Amino acid sequence: MRPARNRVRAAVRSGGRAFALSFASIVGSTVLFVLSLLSLVFILLGVGLVTTPWLMGLVRRHADRRRALASAWSDVSIPVPYRPFPKDVRSGFTGQVERTTLLLKDPATWRDLRWLLIDMTAGYVVLVLAFGLLLFPLEGLVLAAGLWRVFADDPYWYGFVPVDSQMTALAAALLGIVIFHVGVWASGPLLRLHFVLARSALAPTPDELKRRIDRLTETRHEAVDTAASELRRIERDLHDGAQARLVAMGMNLSTIEALIEKDPAQAKKMLAMARTSSAEALTELRDLVRGIHPPVLAERGLGDAVRALALRLPVTSEVTVELPGRAEAPVESAAYFAVSETLANAVKHADADRLWVDMHHAEGMLRISVTDNGKGGAVVGSGSGLSGIERRLGTFDGVLAVSSPAGGPTMVTMEIPCALS
Repeated sequence: MRPARNRVRAAVRSGGRAFALSFASIVGSTVLFVLSLLSLVFILLGVGLVTTPWLMGLVRRHADRRRALASAWSDVSIPVPYRPFPKDVRSGFTGQVERTTLLLKDPATWRDLRWLLIDMTAGYVVLVLAFGLLLFPLEGLVLAAGLWRVFADDPYWYGFVPVDSQMTALAAALLGIVIFHVGVWASGPLLRLHFVLARSALAPTPDELKRRIDRLTETRHEAVDTAASELRRIERDLHDGAQARLVAMGMNLSTIEALIEKDPAQAKKMLAMARTSSAEALTELRDLVRGIHPPVLAERGLGDAVRALALRLPVTSEVTVELPGRAEAPVESAAYFAVSETLANAVKHADADRLWVDMHHAEGMLRISVTDNGKGGAVVGSGSGLSGIERRLGTFDGVLAVSSPAGGPTMVTMEIPCALS
């Protein structure tokens, strides 16, 4: 008895959700689809350049809301493949043209429009079935209770049953009970089918997924190569630095053992040399550890680690951090070293006397901008430090954008998709 009651409760909950969602489907999707088409047409008149970015933002929020409900109600995961806007998009009319162009080039924009069309037709029909199979039986019960008499002169059709007597009204009630049982079993799957239809329209195509896989394969190989280079660098630094000093210190200690009784003064000098060598070796080991994973990054997070990094710079710097939580350790490490390399490039090549670092998290994206007032002219090219940063970020599906006109200023923008804990 309890399983049956739970099944009915779950079906009613699914039907209620489908009923509420049907209004968003038929009203929201229809209005947005019509307005979006008009806005795209009006691009030729110039008006669409203003309305299209705003309307596409509404469409994306509408689609994101459906993604969230799909995950929460039916455990259907729908990816979010939107390309982020570069942070240096200009303002004014030129900026509107640029935003509209970026939106029209994004395949996700056209998938959203396709989904709106499906959502207001097939998606709406599926939702109506999900709650209609539970509501329609009520009519059969009401007819059996005596409402059929209102239609006694003209038979009233309930499904395929012509109701013109108490017997046919009872037959309608029986049909309603059968339909209700079908609804109890079908309401949840129909709601899930609605979200599966949404996923089929909103999810990337196989070609896009193939390009995505190729990109991830490329960045994985680059990550492996980078890791191998880092291991070789660590081995070289240990061999040429701390290890050599420790070997020399061991040899000095052996000499001191032989001289301690014969020439105490010389032994004392060599002890001082050994102490100096041990301090230098310790400093080099600390620098090496900082180069692998700074302790301040592990202990206090990305914001404080970048602030500590900026304090060691030979130029005036200003760091603004708005991070309500912490990203995963690999993401923090990649972001830290990307900022570190960007700052090092600015100090070395830009002839800047002031640097600004801004870090914040919004819409599932960690955004970092590094700006200097130097001479400009920075480019992302083969062999440049910025190319290495781009590869590092690419491992986490991050992107790098550079704005560096001749004469400056230079702004390097980094974005990494991630969640904060």
